[in-house]
Amino acid sequence: MSDALQQQFLDPPEEFTPIPFWFWNDDLTKEEIARQIHDFHEKGVTGFVLHPRIGIPEEIEYLSETFMNLVHVAVEEAKCLGMSVILYDEAMYPSGAAKGFVVKDNPEYASRGLMMIEYPCQKHNEMSIDLSEGEKLVSVQAVEKLTEASIDLASCQLLQVESEKVHFTPPNNGNWSLLLFIETFSGGTIRGIHFGEDDGEEHAPASADLLNPDAVKKFIQITHDTYYAKLKEYFGDTVIAMFTDEPDILGRGSAKGLKPWTNDFLTYFKGNGNEEIDLPALWFDAGDQTDGIRKNYRKAVNKRLTEVYYKQISDWCAGHGIALTGHPAASDDIGLLEHFQIPGQDVVWRWVAPEDGKALEGEHSTAGKCSADAARHRGRRRNLNEFLGVCSKESPWALSAGDMKWYMDWLLVRGVNLLCPHAFYYSIDGKRRSHERPPDVGPNNLWWPYYKQFSQYMKRLSWLMTDSNNQTSVAVLCEEDHLPWKIVKPFYENQVEFNYLEQSLLLSSSNVQDGRILIVDQSYEVIVVEDYSLIDDAVQEKLELFNAGGGHVIVCTESSHSPVDRARTIRKEEEVVSALPDISKHQVTLRPHSPSIRLSKVVKDGTLFYFFVNEGEDNYVGTFEVEEGKVEKWDPWNGAISEVAVQQDRDKRFVPFELERRSSIVFSVDTNQAPKNADKWAEPMNITFIPMNDGWAVKNSPTQAASNALESWVEWDGMEAFSGTVTYENSFAIEEESPIAHATVDLGEVYEIARLTVNGKEVGLKMWAPYRFELDPSFLQAGKNTISIDVTNSMANKMDNARLKSGLIGPVSMEIRIID
Repeated sequence: MSDALQQQFLDPPEEFTPIPFWFWNDDLTKEEIARQIHDFHEKGVTGFVLHPRIGIPEEIEYLSETFMNLVHVAVEEAKCLGMSVILYDEAMYPSGAAKGFVVKDNPEYASRGLMMIEYPCQKHNEMSIDLSEGEKLVSVQAVEKLTEASIDLASCQLLQVESEKVHFTPPNNGNWSLLLFIETFSGGTIRGIHFGEDDGEEHAPASADLLNPDAVKKFIQITHDTYYAKLKEYFGDTVIAMFTDEPDILGRGSAKGLKPWTNDFLTYFKGNGNEEIDLPALWFDAGDQTDGIRKNYRKAVNKRLTEVYYKQISDWCAGHGIALTGHPAASDDIGLLEHFQIPGQDVVWRWVAPEDGKALEGEHSTAGKCSADAARHRGRRRNLNEFLGVCSKESPWALSAGDMKWYMDWLLVRGVNLLCPHAFYYSIDGKRRSHERPPDVGPNNLWWPYYKQFSQYMKRLSWLMTDSNNQTSVAVLCEEDHLPWKIVKPFYENQVEFNYLEQSLLLSSSNVQDGRILIVDQSYEVIVVEDYSLIDDAVQEKLELFNAGGGHVIVCTESSHSPVDRARTIRKEEEVVSALPDISKHQVTLRPHSPSIRLSKVVKDGTLFYFFVNEGEDNYVGTFEVEEGKVEKWDPWNGAISEVAVQQDRDKRFVPFELERRSSIVFSVDTNQAPKNADKWAEPMNITFIPMNDGWAVKNSPTQAASNALESWVEWDGMEAFSGTVTYENSFAIEEESPIAHATVDLGEVYEIARLTVNGKEVGLKMWAPYRFELDPSFLQAGKNTISIDVTNSMANKMDNARLKSGLIGPVSMEIRIID
């Protein structure tokens, strides 16, 4: 293994920096912009997404000369420091309206939708069609109702309008209705950047028609061209991308009951394999055909959005030397990432979390793999995730450093390699700024002095997951707007890596060769299908070709008959791992088994790496099986590389490892070098246990401690809403002068950040449980020793009056191992 590869891991290029959202949410000055950028840089954050946000004063109008001059200051400062900038294409979000400017001069570009109006009818009916300004009649149909919510789709009749009137006589005595389908303005808005422009407020900007190519072209002219005119010299160097954020076709707060629509969309809808008489099924249950009609409608809308919005912006970005990045609205909208040079997704609102099975269950649990696999199968080097937004637990600011680390690991082990923390706040002055999608996860939080360790950690693993190939032979077939999660949960829990493969890419971009499906750098021997009813004839034909050539198709179905010749069928999702061929089933073998350990097995520059993450709440101690070769442990958190002794058991080799809660580790395997074998014998040791639960003194507390007992300082008068640091001091004695081989300090419960010093020498920092420190034996001395612990609690106590448990709770103990 080359020294260069090790050095890149320890000190990765700045290309792999986290790139946080930077909320510009207050009165902006050139001096403060420059100061904050330098502060980012000092903490190892060498990039940012420049994001206008609510709280900017009205005097700084979006895209005005004043605003753009401030943008220029930020970009120029970033260039001087060798930093990267991603521009944001909107004033707040969702993208596409240019803070309402698209609609302001072109009212016809406002977002549109299709509404249905129902008129019950009996015997002969004559109805006048009376449309409001801006409305267009799309279709008039008569349909027989079976119930209030269901229809007989076969009964639908298209009716003609003559002289603004429609006539209809029911053919039988059934329950009939006339349905008017009318294109109308949706009334939707976006969130603006000035107070009074938020959801539901009087001046919320109008959203634009994202299915209208002329409206999107206008959006690009207003926003993108303005940025380019001011920052042309920085594009492709300092400015690396444009971020588009969950474009909303109808807009926020749109009229209820509307379906996304635009001018003459009926022609487009029919041109993509649909029928005009399908429209009622978008509102009513039409029996077995309902799901298929609605699915085809969604596909038509997404195809139009892709062509009109994403591709047009992508082409602009490519033509100006930068990438399109950002993400669509839904967590599993993988098909909409087709034209992103840096595909993206987001994890927000704690829809994904360590608790309640949220790491592996539900549509949002697919967000990490969504962007990663979209990139893998399109040959994109990087993929992005905007994460941590509103991901607190007990209160708006109650995001712990440990949970922040959990989210990083959750994304990285799934293949995300560009992390965008949400967000760094320019200002937390006042409730509207400090509590607008909180918390600040950077400069205004209590972990900021230690943030460089987070930055380096994200860089190391982003480097590892870039230009590497994950070693899986398993693909899970998916749709363009749905990623199955039930069938993949057993894969995660058994350390079986997989990738989502879209049906459209299976057909358009893959080759079947010798029982393998080849696409970009991936090669699959197994295709897993969760719901075969979603497979069309062309996909089935390709799967049968793959299966006939020696590939493996696994289908989860209640039917005893396999829909693909010679495919393996299972009845329940939990059976999928046992149905895999051995070569795919045993990508890695843990002893003992753990459903909480996640794995990504990648090859980078010819070297094999195992990347493990502990997603659970318990520490793991065990081994994993490896092939012959030298094994090294690469620690991404502490930035250390060490050789690992391999245990031999007959003809198998095992690497021992421990993975604490909220931790990760990387192992490299060099098959060109011989492994180091584990020692059979260990020197005998005496273990001394020193409890330290009494005698603590509290220093630098703003109030007097109620007692010397280890307890939450929220119980002390005047400390209920305190956020900050308190120091605990104590002493202990070591009587023997025998050589100390190993020493450990365990602080028990701590809330939340602990910095440990022994005899004036700094031992280290822990930001989540377990708060156990390995102590350099040379720090200790015979006789009296002093111990000092700086404990920093949660910002939620100050910002939310959350009164969360704070301080050193214990029990505190030391374990010393002395060589006999």
